[in-house]
Amino acid sequence: MSIAVDQAPRRARLALRFGAFPVMTAGLVLAMLYSISAGRFEVPMARIVEILWARVWDFSGSPETMDERIVELVRLPRVLLAALSGAALAVGGAALQGVFRNPLVSPQVLGISQGGAFGGAMAILLGFHGVVLLGMSFVFGLAALVLVGLLARINGRTEILTVILAGMVVGAFFAALVSVLQFLADPNSSLPAIVYWLMGSFSTATWARLGLALPGMVLGLGIVWLLRYRLNLLALEETEARSLGVNPDRERWFIFIAATMMTGTSVAVAGVIGWIGLVVPHAARLIVGEDHRRLIPASALLGAAYLVLIDTLARTLTASEIPLSVLTALIGAPVFAVLLRQHFKRAWQS
Repeated sequence: MSIAVDQAPRRARLALRFGAFPVMTAGLVLAMLYSISAGRFEVPMARIVEILWARVWDFSGSPETMDERIVELVRLPRVLLAALSGAALAVGGAALQGVFRNPLVSPQVLGISQGGAFGGAMAILLGFHGVVLLGMSFVFGLAALVLVGLLARINGRTEILTVILAGMVVGAFFAALVSVLQFLADPNSSLPAIVYWLMGSFSTATWARLGLALPGMVLGLGIVWLLRYRLNLLALEETEARSLGVNPDRERWFIFIAATMMTGTSVAVAGVIGWIGLVVPHAARLIVGEDHRRLIPASALLGAAYLVLIDTLARTLTASEIPLSVLTALIGAPVFAVLLRQHFKRAWQS
């Protein structure tokens, strides 16, 4: 009898955690449908499903009516890009928090976002857009990671503390370079473009831009997914992880590279979007727990739905589009404060 009583709460917790995935998946689908529907020209959800279903059976055709053009050419690529970016940023944050064993870590800690921001700002200052802007953002995001690696590697080894300190140094350095570019930019042309781009937006989303972002984000997500078991071991103390056959230095850098690909690509296509990689993993932990085998997919689903809804608010609340970083900070900061309070309250009670 006592064994059955002891197992009952455990079964309830397992049912809640594994039953949460269908709910989160349904929530993501509803969020995407609502986002495609909402706007100045509202399209009913039933009509959206009809358009998409017809496109599945006749992929070669072109949109003819106004609602078909709005759904297929304007809103669908934007929603898909927002969902993919939200999933990538959230998974990158969850993976880095596991590697650093610190819930306050986000992709910005490695200076990746600042490096990508510098590359994109330089491209805008030089008059480049499109593929060149994407490429420069990604390259300088990788350059930031390489600099962190060079600074953090001492006597052939890389410690967690040195990586954090090196990331702070590299991030501050690239942030200063972005300020220099803003100082040099033409206040009537390139400066407003740089400032608006840095504040984040999916207003320029197209199928071509989605195609450019897809490889880096999908590859990064795939690497983290393959290492989800190892992340549980990397969350242990380094000596304990090594005793279990894990090479922390090597696998840590696989995670860093994956986070760089996802964050750098996100910065390239939408500018700097903060708080996603910090807030969403905390919410996912409250639902599915600490195990990265569940935490990674939960973070992806929640991050995708969250950024889709944020982008919908950004383009529908006012006549002019609100920058994403403004909304993510206004919503993310108080939500993160509540989640962090609950996290430490539960930790102290246990």
